[in-house]
Amino acid sequence: MAELDLPLREEQRMLRDSVQRFLVDNARPGWRDLSESLGLAGIALPESAGGFGGGAIDIALVVAELGPTLAGADWLSHAAATALLAEAAPGHPALRDLAAGSKRIAIVCAASTAAMPIVDAVTVRGSAELVAGGAEADLFLLADRDLLLLFAADGAKVEQRHRIMHDGSVSADLGFTLKAGDGEMLAAGPEARGYADYANDLILAARCAEAVGLMQRMIADSTDYLGQRKQFGTAIGRFQSLRHRAADMQLAAMKAAALAEAAILAVDGGRVDRAQAVSAACIEVGDAVRLVGESAVQIHGAMGLTEELSLGGHFKRALAIAAGFGPRAGHLTRFAEAPD
Repeated sequence: MAELDLPLREEQRMLRDSVQRFLVDNARPGWRDLSESLGLAGIALPESAGGFGGGAIDIALVVAELGPTLAGADWLSHAAATALLAEAAPGHPALRDLAAGSKRIAIVCAASTAAMPIVDAVTVRGSAELVAGGAEADLFLLADRDLLLLFAADGAKVEQRHRIMHDGSVSADLGFTLKAGDGEMLAAGPEARGYADYANDLILAARCAEAVGLMQRMIADSTDYLGQRKQFGTAIGRFQSLRHRAADMQLAAMKAAALAEAAILAVDGGRVDRAQAVSAACIEVGDAVRLVGESAVQIHGAMGLTEELSLGGHFKRALAIAAGFGPRAGHLTRFAEAPD
């Protein structure tokens, strides 16, 4: 099965195993399940702030498991925002509440939204569209290439419009009228640009991991169905064309998982080839989710897109992830221009 094969410490194996065990009996976990029962709200925060002290590998492990539950989008936004906040302001008083899950934060960056607001010196205007995790956030962390700004979800300064997406997740369109003093500036100039680039790559790599988890589940469901569904008195899994289709799905998922692993390790290690590794993974994963998802639906027939099966939701979420990667040409250019 095409699952993530990352070098793990013992505590990371325990983390993955505990999430897997919990999800066996909790197929659609909510925020309280993730924060209180599993303690995942503080996974990217240091132990001194009540967190787990994890990095990109830990985030990827968790979001790959959460992918099939369709609970990964909001959690990832919170995890990425806390990782960035802890790096930029290690002693910030909000960290403990964020680690406990009593407060939620969402990140607003190029990888987490369909459109960024206009940042002019210390003012923020315009809108950010389809912000993952924004619907339930108490705080927002804006990671723009010129400014890193923390601000509260104040209705007088940040107008929200919630949108239910085709994959079942809820995002928010945010309208900004922030002036000097309305938020807490944590970084500006080149320092802010570095934080923004890291946040974008972390989210993209983690979404690749989420997509790997979704493909793994779609392949498992399709394999089971091939053995159960009978036609002409025999299981359809004995038909050569469908066996070849299943093999193509597995090969595509394995290639995507390999590049996702490389991207996660590059982000976690802060390597110089991070941009190249992340863009390569986005291209390969984007291709793979379409092949795997379309093949899974074809194997199941029309019922593959009905609410009776979870397959339709998994495929929709995988397509949403692929769309969130942004233009393919941009990643090809980024890959080609990355330093050797």
